Amino acid sequence: MNSAAPTTGLRQLVALAGWLLLTFAVAGLGAIASAGARAFYAELVRPSWAPPGWLFGPVWSVLYALMGVSAWLVWRRRAAAGARTALFLFAVQLGVNALWSWLFFVLRQGALALADVLLLWFLILATIVAFRRFSALAAALLWPYLAWVTFAAALTFTIWRRNPALLA
Repeated sequence: MNSAAPTTGLRQLVALAGWLLLTFAVAGLGAIASAGARAFYAELVRPSWAPPGWLFGPVWSVLYALMGVSAWLVWRRRAAAGARTALFLFAVQLGVNALWSWLFFVLRQGALALADVLLLWFLILATIVAFRRFSALAAALLWPYLAWVTFAAALTFTIWRRNPALLA
């Protein structure tokens, strides 16, 4: 682990706010695609273990907050070799995350949404590994996200297979 001293003071708070803003802005892009999700989700044949639609917003809000803090913790070590690459990987997985909502809810492409969530799973795992080099806490904050995306992948697969008329 790199021992470079983190930046202190007001810059730390601004950076934390920036990482949270970036993370929630990407969440907002996904939310735009999910505008009609409630009605569509209600139409789907879901497994008995599928959560109610109202649960997704609160869960994702907590996860996005953890993600933003995680990225900020690595940003604090940005001068260390590989930190910028780790943060770039974080940004890529954010984009793949937002894409899922568009594939599933707007385009109704179940197979592509499944491919996306599987790619997202591997990108999150790679981000955890990359972040671990700079902050054990930053890596740990991403484990709930990986767990939820694991669940989301199983749910995506199951819903896609049970709804061939609604999801290509």
